[in-house]
Amino acid sequence: MLEDFPLEIIIEPLLKWFKGHARVLPWREEPTPYRVWVSEIMLQQTRVEAVKPYFERFTKALPTVKELAECEEEVLLKLWEGLGYYNRVRNMQLSARTVMEEYGGQLPADYQKLLKLKGIGHYTAGAIASIAYGIPVPAVDGNVLRVISRVTADDSDIMKQSVRDRVEEALLHIMPKDRAGAFNQALMELGATVCVPNGAPLCGECPWKGFCRAGQEGSWSSLPVKSKAKPRKIENRTVFVIRIGDKIVLNKRPPKGLLAGMYEFPNVEGHLTEDQALDWARSHKISPIRIQPLEDAKHIFSHVEWHMIGYVIRVDELEQQDDSLLFVDVKETEEKYPIPSAFVAYTKYMRIRLGNEKYCGP
Repeated sequence: MLEDFPLEIIIEPLLKWFKGHARVLPWREEPTPYRVWVSEIMLQQTRVEAVKPYFERFTKALPTVKELAECEEEVLLKLWEGLGYYNRVRNMQLSARTVMEEYGGQLPADYQKLLKLKGIGHYTAGAIASIAYGIPVPAVDGNVLRVISRVTADDSDIMKQSVRDRVEEALLHIMPKDRAGAFNQALMELGATVCVPNGAPLCGECPWKGFCRAGQEGSWSSLPVKSKAKPRKIENRTVFVIRIGDKIVLNKRPPKGLLAGMYEFPNVEGHLTEDQALDWARSHKISPIRIQPLEDAKHIFSHVEWHMIGYVIRVDELEQQDDSLLFVDVKETEEKYPIPSAFVAYTKYMRIRLGNEKYCGP
């Protein structure tokens, strides 16, 4: 258990290992507070390799807090397109405006002040404070919880906030004052590359193999203990890919709620038959000349799961444009209109690519 483990023994082997095994990452090459912040928000729920091109593109377009604070929302969402969880980048912009107003455009070198910024929790505040400013505070993410649970053979439920708080407190007491940033990054690196989340850990390559309790006991597969989240709500949806010459039909989602402010293919709840899909089109002043069923698709959000079917609807001309729909040039969609990756299965029928395909695909 954590309480009876001499945690200070992890420090030196870990830091020595990190010196020789740290991956070369763009945000590590120039760890300014802003770049650390952007990278940590992007890395939530997203693999490192997938984040790299997004990070380069984002920081090139918005190199400082000032540019982020002043960026138009649709440009901001387009830069984030494909990363998902769009409220994260909206919260970043709100925080950037606060930083401009209250801190002269520089993220504060203060853990408690960082915590008060919108969208910055204990982990991100700890990462910015320690990596960019050298402040000795922990940065506890899923990787850190996993490696600490295993090295100490602690079977407490890491989904409980009390357990996370306990790990933070324990690490705070042993934090090397002059190497806080390296220590936090080394813990994350160990969890990402050696004591991995999926599959067997690479115990032979671990700097803690001489004293890791889970390794000695063979209990790594049962650690960390993580209670199951509530099952997601399933929603059936029908997606309409409507083309009129060189234009496609998009719909802008409401300013609040799921995928707020993003552009999407028109869609409705339920799985419609072809006849029902044609009726829907006519009700929106669209006269179809051909309809073609598309493959099923699925997209998982944090609390809801969409099960989608789709139809391509070809239209010769409009009777009268429906004000709720946007008719946009196909070529403009890749550069101007942020479309969530929930619809990636259907964008190929318009010969457009979303951000995750353009910047992370082959």
